[in-house]
Amino acid sequence: MSNPRIDPKTLSLYLCTDRALALGRPLLETVEAAIDGGVTMVQLREKDITSREFYELACALRELTKRRKIPFVINDRLDIALAAGADGLHIGQSDLPLEAVRGIAGERLFVGVSAGNMEEALRAEKEGADYLGVGAVFPTGSKADAGDAIGTDELRAICAAVRIPVVGIGGIAPDNAAQVLQSGAAGIAVISAILSRPDIKAAAENLWRSMGSA
Repeated sequence: MSNPRIDPKTLSLYLCTDRALALGRPLLETVEAAIDGGVTMVQLREKDITSREFYELACALRELTKRRKIPFVINDRLDIALAAGADGLHIGQSDLPLEAVRGIAGERLFVGVSAGNMEEALRAEKEGADYLGVGAVFPTGSKADAGDAIGTDELRAICAAVRIPVVGIGGIAPDNAAQVLQSGAAGIAVISAILSRPDIKAAAENLWRSMGSA
């Protein structure tokens, strides 16, 4: 289903940041290399950081992604998304409710919502989410709060039940990325499958090749 706030094609290869997994390399350097490799959307997701550091990183990434014409999303922090001029906000089940986000941000941001089961997915769609981040699809060590893996059967059921784009997240790598798209997802979201590889650009390109088989 078309959505005036987001183009599903921009969800194809969605990078979530985590400096702790980037092998000590500068964040902007790794993100730009990932974009060179084909990343289509970037989410700033940094848990162990002060609000000022988060804001400064957000402003720097906003400048980079704007120059590269890539949508830029902030994880959790509505205040920083608005202050830094981000394109979107991604919220989890324990974050500020979507209704409250819309009440503050209006139509300035597209909003994605994390869902770990059918109930959460249907509720997020009903409340007006622009897209869903569904998972963990496979077991993952990148997100401590990811929960148990739901598998591709549950992912397929969720994709069939909602009319908004779905991004699969959690444990996705070149050997299983095609399974996520074959389940009906618009794209894949990854952290370590790009950031923890020695060659960032090549890692993103490799994911695109593996997705091509779907």
